Amino acid sequence: MKENSLTSVKLKFLFAIFLYGTVGLFLRLIKYPTDIVVAMRSGIGAATMIAIIKARHIPIDTKRMKQTIGPLILSGFFLGMNWICLFSAYRHTTVAIASLCNYTAPIIAILIAPLFLKERITWKKALCVAVAAVGMILISGVGPGSASDVNPVGIAFGMGAALAFVGIVMCNRLVSEVGAYERAAVQLSAAFVTALVNVFIQSVGRSVAFDLKSTILCIILGVLHTGCAYAFYFDGLANLPLTTYAVLGYFEPVISVLISVIVLHEHMAAAGWVGTVCIIGAALASELITMRESPGDDS
Repeated sequence: MKENSLTSVKLKFLFAIFLYGTVGLFLRLIKYPTDIVVAMRSGIGAATMIAIIKARHIPIDTKRMKQTIGPLILSGFFLGMNWICLFSAYRHTTVAIASLCNYTAPIIAILIAPLFLKERITWKKALCVAVAAVGMILISGVGPGSASDVNPVGIAFGMGAALAFVGIVMCNRLVSEVGAYERAAVQLSAAFVTALVNVFIQSVGRSVAFDLKSTILCIILGVLHTGCAYAFYFDGLANLPLTTYAVLGYFEPVISVLISVIVLHEHMAAAGWVGTVCIIGAALASELITMRESPGDDS
């Protein structure tokens, strides 16, 4: 790929990462319940992704999709659960803490890999797990100097989001031969169905007032932060070197933390900052270690 084209792809990828990092800010501005926001985001995102596939004339391997439809739908279910838990975490604790809990997913994946993927844990990966565990303790409000507004319910939802994210990763290993765009279209559609079921469950005896500002923000979340961001993200995934992709991807929690502190004025104690560095550093290190241990890591 030419240098100018590679730079363009990198900028689009960074823009997608920036959009992902601002989701928590948007959720704070939306007055609708979490379940409705997730349903609107996933539904509009799925429609946008399908429109992008048609507009860009992206070929669809229907035979391959039929062969892997089970894992595809299951990954979409996990995607919906990830958003439901993560958005709930945003409601119960700071954007920074919710995002950091979600980003323990790579560490959880390392722990369960020996059970499900028959992969051994090297001492380097074990060290990453230990460092991330220290980070979680620091941001969880345990110990002196921790934030007083830490909410255990928010942390529980954040960890639930991380577990769901691990489910997405595991399922995607089974559908790796399916194209990224058609995979995303199916996953977003399945996430929409999952979110709708949750809306029906949550809506018993509840009334929700229409809010124009919240509706517009939900549409932006669906079109820009989901459909368009996924397209930019997958372009980067297909064209950027793996190490570049891994490093740039970890700007998302950094952006979330900065927005939490600077824009939303949410408190982050000294212990929380140290925990932030521990979690992001350990997760990034685990990604790079995996790439070095795998063949073809310079692709």
